[in-house]
Amino acid sequence: MEKLNCFKAYDIRGRVPEELNEDLAYRIGQAYAAFLSPARVAVGWDVRTSSLPLVEALAAGLNERGVEVWRLGMCGTEQIYFYTSHLELDGGIMVTASHNPPEYNGMKFVREQSRPISGDCGLLEIEQLAAARQFPPALRPRGASVAADCLEAYIAHLLQYPDLEALTPLKVVVNAGNGCAGPVLDALERRLPFRFIKICHDPDPAFPHGVPNPLLPENRRLTTQAVQDHGAALGLAWDGDFDRCFFFDEQGTFIEGYYLVGFIAAALLARHPGAAIIHDPRLTWNTVEMVQEAGGRAVMSKTGHAFIKARMRVENALYGGEMSGHHYFRDFAYCDSGMIPWLLVLSIMCRTGQPLSALVRDRMARYPCSGEINRKLADPDAALKRIEARYQAAAIGLDRTDGLSLEFPDWRFNLRKSNTEPVLRLNVETRQDPGLLKKKTDELLALMT
Repeated sequence: MEKLNCFKAYDIRGRVPEELNEDLAYRIGQAYAAFLSPARVAVGWDVRTSSLPLVEALAAGLNERGVEVWRLGMCGTEQIYFYTSHLELDGGIMVTASHNPPEYNGMKFVREQSRPISGDCGLLEIEQLAAARQFPPALRPRGASVAADCLEAYIAHLLQYPDLEALTPLKVVVNAGNGCAGPVLDALERRLPFRFIKICHDPDPAFPHGVPNPLLPENRRLTTQAVQDHGAALGLAWDGDFDRCFFFDEQGTFIEGYYLVGFIAAALLARHPGAAIIHDPRLTWNTVEMVQEAGGRAVMSKTGHAFIKARMRVENALYGGEMSGHHYFRDFAYCDSGMIPWLLVLSIMCRTGQPLSALVRDRMARYPCSGEINRKLADPDAALKRIEARYQAAAIGLDRTDGLSLEFPDWRFNLRKSNTEPVLRLNVETRQDPGLLKKKTDELLALMT
């Protein structure tokens, strides 16, 4: 059977045309339809030059098997989530490679109610069907493609989250990274009192200011500089398909996503006390403490959107957050949004009159963290075993929800393997001890060889 290297653990990503091309996109459309038997499917795409040709081929494969394709045009991944749920469609496909370089593209899939399709719930079956090039007979006559536009309904939904009456005219830097966020920001701007300072705003498939990935330190400089130059109250940046949102305080300092998880959870729990909050195992102490203090129930889940969303449905969780910038909301079909988080944060800033730095300062001092550090290794498994042997005896807690988490009285760490490459990912946090944080981080990195 043909090997399809573009199929990953959660989605499709690969170089165009070597790993992903129109022929394969056509087969993926057929395979998705054969697996799910949908009647109506939303399809959207990002700004990349290769996106529209891939969409045409994908839609042809879907149409061939009797699927009516609702074409949403250029949009963000979260719009696929919203439209699939809002319009009660049978599934949705987003053609995007998010923060990858321009020569890449990919696809993200959901089924009815915007439930994720990933490696352990459908993606493998789609891969096998596409690779075999053999499909069962279609259940319906050839489908059509129709243009769909639910932008106003999507914007109206987003505006349910902030306290609109509390909003004041703040100056905000918005960096769309030349991805897809710009048009949505323009639509929101017309309904909000904020003054947006727009940088890298227009969608541009060449990504002239670098790939839209604010997790890379070198990609943060433009946002930091714009905040400082304009005296803005906040800086915001997104990845290419804007399902992740990143924050910069009024001094232009990048705020680790970890601290936003507890912050947003506590704010939502004030309105919904007692609700469950989902978090990942990488960094936990701050989130768990803030959730418990706000009267919520903290529930740990394996890292990754498919795992988080599944656990949110099981727990009927109000919110879920990952330190990587993904924020999930029950009222958003349990899906992640890159727009809702900043609307909530700005609402809190306006209501309290405090800058973001003041709102998170105490939490950052209470639980300093390393941020995620990645190391490419020849043998990640050997390094994991070596580190476990070195530290386990002194640990007061061990957890294997995702990789290895070891807890000690004053510090903890999580070490996990990448799903797609020979990489170990390290996160360390301490209790009010930056010196111990540096010492233990350096120790662990020395063992990651």
